Amino acid sequence: MNFRQAIIDGLVPLTKLPAQAISDLLEIPPQPHLGDYAFPCFTLAKTLRKAPAAIATDLSGQLGQSLSFIDRIETSGGYLNFFIDRATLVSQTVRDTLTAGNQLGRSTQGEGQTILVEFSSPNIAKPFHVGHAFTTILGNALAKFYQHLGYTTVRMNHLGDYGTQFGKLIVAYQLWGNEAALQEHPIQELLRIYVKFHDEAKEHPELETQARDHFRRLEAGEAEQVALWQRFRDLSLLEFERVYQRLGVTFDNYNGESFYSDQIPAVVDWLKEKNLLEDSEGAQVVRLDEKNLPPCIVLKSDGTTIYASRDIAAVLYRDRMYHFAKNIYVVGTPQALHFRQVFAVLEKAGFDKASDCIHVGFGLVKFADRKLSTRSGDVILLEDLLSETVDKTLEIIQKNAALRHPDMTERDMQEIAEKIGIGAVIFTFLKNSRERDIVFSWEEMLDFEGDSAPYVLYTYARARSILRKADQEGISYTTCPDAALRLLASDDEFALAKLLESFGPTLEKAVSVHEPFMLVRLITNLARVFNKYYHHEPILKTSDPDLRAARLALVDAVSIGIRTGLDLLGISSVERM
Repeated sequence: MNFRQAIIDGLVPLTKLPAQAISDLLEIPPQPHLGDYAFPCFTLAKTLRKAPAAIATDLSGQLGQSLSFIDRIETSGGYLNFFIDRATLVSQTVRDTLTAGNQLGRSTQGEGQTILVEFSSPNIAKPFHVGHAFTTILGNALAKFYQHLGYTTVRMNHLGDYGTQFGKLIVAYQLWGNEAALQEHPIQELLRIYVKFHDEAKEHPELETQARDHFRRLEAGEAEQVALWQRFRDLSLLEFERVYQRLGVTFDNYNGESFYSDQIPAVVDWLKEKNLLEDSEGAQVVRLDEKNLPPCIVLKSDGTTIYASRDIAAVLYRDRMYHFAKNIYVVGTPQALHFRQVFAVLEKAGFDKASDCIHVGFGLVKFADRKLSTRSGDVILLEDLLSETVDKTLEIIQKNAALRHPDMTERDMQEIAEKIGIGAVIFTFLKNSRERDIVFSWEEMLDFEGDSAPYVLYTYARARSILRKADQEGISYTTCPDAALRLLASDDEFALAKLLESFGPTLEKAVSVHEPFMLVRLITNLARVFNKYYHHEPILKTSDPDLRAARLALVDAVSIGIRTGLDLLGISSVERM
């Protein structure tokens, strides 16, 4: 039962407010003594011509008879405070969670709507460094969230496979390329010559002119340039795919910037028809003074395209192909101006879905002792970071295995370390608001007692261990009757049920603001309360068989909540550790 929705449904006819308006107002109080849900009556004062406190009193009397699951309703300072009957909430939530299983929190709110999520989008011929991890991990989580809520979700990898940098790379390869090195370590070799180009161009600026000429030839489709570009692209994708497989990330579409190159003339014609293009020192621009934005360059003075023109072409193509409800770009916050310009051009040109194009920005990835720069060659490869995290995790597991799991093989430990290590990295990127910068700390990432993936994963493994022991002892709990579930009435049991009951609403809220940290916080709290419960209450040793079965059913429900949450974040759970 969705208690929150039932309260909303009860308030609609009494307040005459739309359900969505009530949903936006309905709160979870900061302290338990203030209730499980609270509804502020201040917005009703003008229409009902009463003081908020009087409105709350009236509503309390009317609602008390219609909501059978409510233990009591209290009024305080213009608020309606709802206290749900503990036994009803716990028993119903545990039952609903067990029934839902991995479908916990799933809804049909997105039925019939297509969401495009563009994320990762690395540059061809450049290393997949830790800076790419944020967009890849964040975008993957958001795509999973949308899909879980019933949307048709299309994962798009808009590869950076076009632009002047490819002219630079072609020049560098022709001058300094080592074919043997390219065959053996393609990305490293391409990075070497790319860095060398920038070093040499400081003394020989004519190299920049040659690079622009090669890119112009590439756009014109000349065979030599296209062949080199295709080779660099193919070699890069093989490298990227290895990282994606390790992260458990997949894509439905790899159309990069190059895919839209031949669609630019149509974009230019479209903007000319709208009388939006102006000449600015030889470049073609759209002025956006009314939006307090700088002009958006569509074609550079040499006639070549730029990011904005390719992005405009991509939006128009995506609408024709997918008829999207939302077109989401998971791209770093420094690109916010670029997207404001692109969306403003679309709006000015009369494109109906300009407001459905959304930029989801995020912060920077930092290390205490260094900065990242592809041009200087000072990069930390994401694959190296993942491997180092897994290796550190393996060391911890090997130290503990002798005491906890003497039967665990080296292969078992490797597989568990891989899941925990990768999960630790993913968790680190998603645990806080996405606009906050990330500063890596091994101690925090691999802390088995803090707000970390290892802590949550260990809690899940502990819950599963309890259930395995119950199975071994022949204790039945999967068909626990409602009468037994109503015995769950302790503070910790109620707190666990409330967290599970909030899973769906939390997921919907996280999607509405594109903030996965909300789900991270939920499953972390679930783990924290469960560990407190585990230490306070006997579970397998409970003397009352009905209460024991109910507590095991609650443990099963908690494990479902944690596992489902981890999966939506892109983290694989482990059964023991």
